[in-house]
Amino acid sequence: MQTRYRTAADMGEDMRRAVEDALWAPSVHNTQPWRFGVRGSRISLRADPDRRLGVADPKGREMLISCGAALYNLRLSLRAQGYDPVLRLLPDPDRPHLLADVHLEPDEEPDQQTLREHAQIRRRRSHRGAFRPETVSAGVLTAMRYDVEREGARLIEAVDSHVKGALAALTDAAEHLQRRTPAYAAEIGRWAPSPRTARKDGMQEGAYPRQAPETSPNFPARDFARGQGWGTEPAQGEAQREGQGVAGVALLLVSDGDGPADWVRTGQALQRALLRAAEGDLAAAFHTQALEVPELRAFIRAHFCRDAYPQMLLRIGAPEGEGLDTVRRPIDDVMIVEP
Repeated sequence: MQTRYRTAADMGEDMRRAVEDALWAPSVHNTQPWRFGVRGSRISLRADPDRRLGVADPKGREMLISCGAALYNLRLSLRAQGYDPVLRLLPDPDRPHLLADVHLEPDEEPDQQTLREHAQIRRRRSHRGAFRPETVSAGVLTAMRYDVEREGARLIEAVDSHVKGALAALTDAAEHLQRRTPAYAAEIGRWAPSPRTARKDGMQEGAYPRQAPETSPNFPARDFARGQGWGTEPAQGEAQREGQGVAGVALLLVSDGDGPADWVRTGQALQRALLRAAEGDLAAAFHTQALEVPELRAFIRAHFCRDAYPQMLLRIGAPEGEGLDTVRRPIDDVMIVEP
């Protein structure tokens, strides 16, 4: 295959498409804490500290995981357009919010797996609640583990029912603690606006169920409605099902280190795994509550992570319906063409 010739205008349009794809990454509370700078054949990714959760995420760990997920989408989009994205992570120690430079090198036409993976970027949706009873195939889980390891992280499955129950209980404890803490509650209120909002960020009404169905064991969802009756109606299958639903496969995403570079790598690993799951018509539910409480995160690390650092707790399964709605900020709000 031959490399396609591109003019400067072609490259500019391709870079804009790549940033548009990057925006569809998941982020904590849908804060979308990223900015992109474009210059020549380089795209720079920066964290937006004004969008960090000051109470739940004082060190910016979840902010950088979110940015890492966007970075993976950016790289994948460029590969799908026939580029070789050359990544330089944390390129300037004196600029801590500059997370990555990606230089575009011409490459051959993308392979079919790259195109299939790229097609999942805008299909992927976060899930909140129970899953259908279908079993997640061992092949999908093996592929997800391989993908995550390629990005420098690892997946640990809670195979033992007691471990799964313990993680659910720790999530429940953290959720109760956060609901009783005024600063946490105020932060949730900031990022979960009323249905009348015109904002293009945050957890809006269409992004969470009015009443999340319980799972067995029960992993509680965040209380974005805060007693206001907001949220979507359950999917038909969930509305008809009685009792507790299926929790799905519980996974801990872990890293060997716990610094900014590890968090960005973890975000890339997370997004790569989510796109692999989406290829199999699976979705993920995120549970970061216990990892936002330092004592509980240390407990999880000591007992369930083989001394690795837990960065994300998620459940994987087959969702009901087409998935919840989400919003994204306009590209011109987050991308700057630098002189």
